[in-house]
Amino acid sequence: MANGLQVIYIEDDELVRRASVQSLQLAGFDVDGHASAEAALRAIGALAGTAGSIGSDFPGVIVSDIRLPGASGLELLAQCRERAPDVPVILVTGHGDISMAVQAMRDGAYDFIEKPFASERLIETVRRALERRMLVLENLALRRELAGQNAVAPGIIGRSPAIEQVRRLIANVAPTDASVLINGDTGAGKELIARSLHEMSLRRAKPFVALNCGALPEPMFESEMFGYEPGAFTGAAKRRIGKLEHASGGTLFLDEIESMPLSLQVKLLRVLQDGVLERLGSNQPIRVNCRVIAAAKGDMAEHVAAGTFRQDLLYRLNVVTIALPPLSERREDIVPLFEHFLLDAAVRYGRPAPILTDGQRAALMRRDWPGNVRELRNAADRFVLGIADGLGDAAHGAASEAATTSSLKEQVEQFERAAIAQALGQAGGAVAQAADRLQVGKATLYEKIKRYGLADRGDAGKNGDKEAG
Repeated sequence: MANGLQVIYIEDDELVRRASVQSLQLAGFDVDGHASAEAALRAIGALAGTAGSIGSDFPGVIVSDIRLPGASGLELLAQCRERAPDVPVILVTGHGDISMAVQAMRDGAYDFIEKPFASERLIETVRRALERRMLVLENLALRRELAGQNAVAPGIIGRSPAIEQVRRLIANVAPTDASVLINGDTGAGKELIARSLHEMSLRRAKPFVALNCGALPEPMFESEMFGYEPGAFTGAAKRRIGKLEHASGGTLFLDEIESMPLSLQVKLLRVLQDGVLERLGSNQPIRVNCRVIAAAKGDMAEHVAAGTFRQDLLYRLNVVTIALPPLSERREDIVPLFEHFLLDAAVRYGRPAPILTDGQRAALMRRDWPGNVRELRNAADRFVLGIADGLGDAAHGAASEAATTSSLKEQVEQFERAAIAQALGQAGGAVAQAADRLQVGKATLYEKIKRYGLADRGDAGKNGDKEAG
């Protein structure tokens, strides 16, 4: 196939093997046929350098007859589940043993096909398995990419030229004491940039102190910034160390710097110039040495022109400026960020990390995300929790698109999948109860659960033994 994935087909009957391999090749698949599980594993191991076994990076799926000379298809399945649990294994049985096939699905088989089968049935099952394998491999590649990116700038996710430029600036400026002004919209991730600068600096062992200038009432601002002595004002019962003093040796991050009162701007400028401050109610100078990173939204030159921000302080703060564009201007970062937040949310909530469909990815890309990274993170949390698909309008957009472009067969399958998922949810994951609700046999429902990737919602593979009777 054009995507580089491979089908390993194992069948000891040479005529059946040749016919099946030819059918799959005519359908456009890259197929490698073998007469035994041992021969197939040797071929896989030779490609991957794993000495006769299969690894989790194997780029394809396995179709195997259950009854084989040497190791059986069930033994092959057990080895795959141990060493490469994400590789789909499709089992073929010619003995009408449905109970064996259902047990194999409980043990982790992707699907089973009963002989004799039509080539269309084989082709469709393999196609679905390859599509799922491709998504899993993309997820693994994304994890590796995120790990590599974190080595350069912790947590800065994205592939766009703008984010690459941000990473280069961070790597260049972080080891210095240069003041940095981060400019970006609300929710764009300005504090993450500031923390990255701190973590990659020589000051990383000292405090990172954050202060939101827009969140403090003006009467409290001076005491928070500079600290105070007992009796400095009504209610000042004991000494308080201010943010500037607490950050000495480390980094002070001033968010929404454009909101800082003019009277405080003068005092901050003096501290930055002289490296000395005085607590409220004291005449004792205290030497401080902190790196200041400021963040602002909007054009600071406009604030200077309006007389609400001192030009000399701006010059002092923006030795280096890092511009952080909104998500709407770096759409290629949306899906990688969302995937990253999915993994994070799955760990926090103890839920499985969903795999996005192509339609959901397209819907994510179309949305403007005015709340930027913060809004995207919240959407990922909702998606993992199963609340309205976690995509809001984007989810409705994907559904609408699917409804207008899907074939009748695809729309019927989408409805069937949704009905099974709902029945499993109402039955608390009990397959027997869900089968009663849907008025279908348990074996049929097990097969459909596997086909639609709903195994995590039912007890197939978990408490299946209780349902077998």
